[in-house]
Amino acid sequence: MSKSRIRPYNSPAGGWDSLEATGRALAVQGIAVSGTATLLRMNQPQGFDCPGCAWPDPKHTSSFEFCENGAKAMAWEATTKRCTPDVLARYTVAELETWNDYDLEMLGRLTHPMRYDSASDRYLPVSWEHAFADIAQILGGLDSADQAEFYTSGRASNEAAFLFQLFARAFGTNNFPDCSNMCHEPTSVGLPQSLGVGKGTVLLEDFDKADAILIFGQNPGTNSPRMMTPLRDAARRGAAILSFNPFRERALERFQSPQNPVEMLSLTSTPISSRIFQVRVGGDAAAIKGIMKACIAMDDEALAADEARVLDVDFIKGHTTGYEALAEDMRATPWPAIERASGLTRTDLEGAARTYLRAESAILVYGMGVTQHRRGTENVRLLTNLALLRGNVGRPGAGICPVRGHSNVQGNRTVGITEKPTTEFLDRLRAVFGFEPPRHHGHDVVKAIAAMQAGRVRAFLALGGNFATAVPDTTRSQEAMRRLDLTVTISTKLNRGHLVHGREAYILPCLSRSEVDVQAGGPQSITVEDSMSMVHASAGRNPPASEHLRSETAIVAGLARAVLGTKPDIPWEDLTADYDRIRDAIEQVFPIFQGYNARIRVPGGFHLTSLARERIWATPSGKAEFAVYEGLEEDPHQDDPEALWLTTMRSHDQYNTTLYSHSDRYRGVFNQRMVVFVNEAEMDKRGLRAGERVALETISTDGVRRAVGGFKVVPYLLPDGCCGAYYPEANPLVPLYAHDPQSGTPSYKAVPVRIRRMTQGG
Repeated sequence: MSKSRIRPYNSPAGGWDSLEATGRALAVQGIAVSGTATLLRMNQPQGFDCPGCAWPDPKHTSSFEFCENGAKAMAWEATTKRCTPDVLARYTVAELETWNDYDLEMLGRLTHPMRYDSASDRYLPVSWEHAFADIAQILGGLDSADQAEFYTSGRASNEAAFLFQLFARAFGTNNFPDCSNMCHEPTSVGLPQSLGVGKGTVLLEDFDKADAILIFGQNPGTNSPRMMTPLRDAARRGAAILSFNPFRERALERFQSPQNPVEMLSLTSTPISSRIFQVRVGGDAAAIKGIMKACIAMDDEALAADEARVLDVDFIKGHTTGYEALAEDMRATPWPAIERASGLTRTDLEGAARTYLRAESAILVYGMGVTQHRRGTENVRLLTNLALLRGNVGRPGAGICPVRGHSNVQGNRTVGITEKPTTEFLDRLRAVFGFEPPRHHGHDVVKAIAAMQAGRVRAFLALGGNFATAVPDTTRSQEAMRRLDLTVTISTKLNRGHLVHGREAYILPCLSRSEVDVQAGGPQSITVEDSMSMVHASAGRNPPASEHLRSETAIVAGLARAVLGTKPDIPWEDLTADYDRIRDAIEQVFPIFQGYNARIRVPGGFHLTSLARERIWATPSGKAEFAVYEGLEEDPHQDDPEALWLTTMRSHDQYNTTLYSHSDRYRGVFNQRMVVFVNEAEMDKRGLRAGERVALETISTDGVRRAVGGFKVVPYLLPDGCCGAYYPEANPLVPLYAHDPQSGTPSYKAVPVRIRRMTQGG
């Protein structure tokens, strides 16, 4: 194993290092030659959609339309490695639990349906028919349908997700804990309150027209690297790019485009951000309020001097409500409090305000640094306030741009994966399929875990994902999952979620995005929705990793038929024989998909209409609504003098819980992950040395001790009072109670902790 080391990384993001990392990823998975051909079909009109992030494809694609991390995501699915029954027979589950997450996935693609055998503590092969029958028997023995949880990962297609929600609702529950609950649920809750839609309002071409782009709590170089191309283009044509983040992310400093021969051959790069503002962890709300306070003050000065107003007063008067209350709050909020909470100076924020006001059109981009807080929904509304001040919604080159994570997390929600279904949706479901769906609200992730802990849930079915690792309060959450009667996971590869299992457990292996999906009606295409509401088809070309694999859609339909029989009489086999029939059903239930099958046959797909983009506001008032954000703290203030605010984050060589290596080259961390980043002033205050091993302990308010040991102290340029560690290693420190009450999203990005020295050998 390579030696672990900390070494400053001084090269730009992207560039030759990115190409080298891509080649290494293909080689380590045994697809150095075949993988190249597969990559050339990824994100192309007649190819398959990247299984990584949800960044949209340009209308005119280049010869290769993939990034380093997208290539790794593909390589991890197209690997030649196989996790066969013979491989799994070598290890007990107890042995596998001692492995790290990287080594688990490196066993390769799952090839057979597997059933947990308690006598041998191993997963053993089982036929599809027996697996379905056994699962049906256990689910049929539940006292209530609400004793089952139906979890979805954002990698599931629209077709699979629609059938999954249909299955669960026909079974009798609205329990849909979903990966979006853990990331962008505040977007789905907050934007409808402000704008009447739960999605962003920009298209990719708006980046070509924006005069300013403000980025809050988003690291595109790692989480959505293809976003770097429009950012690079915007920077080169002179658009102002302002970045707000506790870390100075390398891609937001400099980027070398692997698709640009001049930059690659000349070893030059493009500066991306005009300014980088290192906000405190949890300081984005204060920073946004500071920018708005400065904007309103400048507008007040212009009005008093009888000069041209700097706010879009015509838009505010004609399209919004609540401005006066917002302005009053801004005027009353003192600058010293804003500076203290944000970690930025008044001069910084007034400068950002002037840049914003000079821009004719501005895009406001945000990621999980904004949403994963105790006030995540309010944060989203606060950022929307800033857009509304200048009328930056519903016109070219402007808008709100939430950067979603997994490739179809947004599409899952659009086709019905929600624990809070509307009456209109349920009525249409009843009309199309002839059964009465449950009307009561179900469980999101936090409520599902709480119900497991209380013993009110007995079964857990997962359409993809690695739920047991991704959840907050990991130790206590996993203890609750082990007490379940049944866990079922539909997966491509082994992960820790399969090792944290119920008394009965099944692994159902599925096809990947890049593989041919042949059903009774012939080869099939699935569809996905990207983060800008573009829906397009995806069709794999690679042969399946095993003849025993089934598509996600076929597995869901098989489970539904086994569990439900003919009551209600839903034609599961007919639906899966030809996915056009599933899309026809989606169109019947969701009129927004009108002409679904015809429209996905047009290269590039189609856009799901956004009313807010047309300046039609589906809010109770019929207008876009400003919202007052009380105070400045995104998370409850901690008076403990030892407290540091911990933010969890991904490494560059990681996507969600999947690790491509143990390195994070942009932050200079190699062959290790148990590190905690702290600035030198905070280290001196605590008497810590670089390389010293420490434990992090949550400052909990429920009497439960949460601590994780073994972190190496790494000096890093961060604001005072802050520290950072990798997800999911730090997830046990995130209390289940620390979540946004409106959206249920856990506060992964702000955990109050103390740093403790570890005793020798401890």
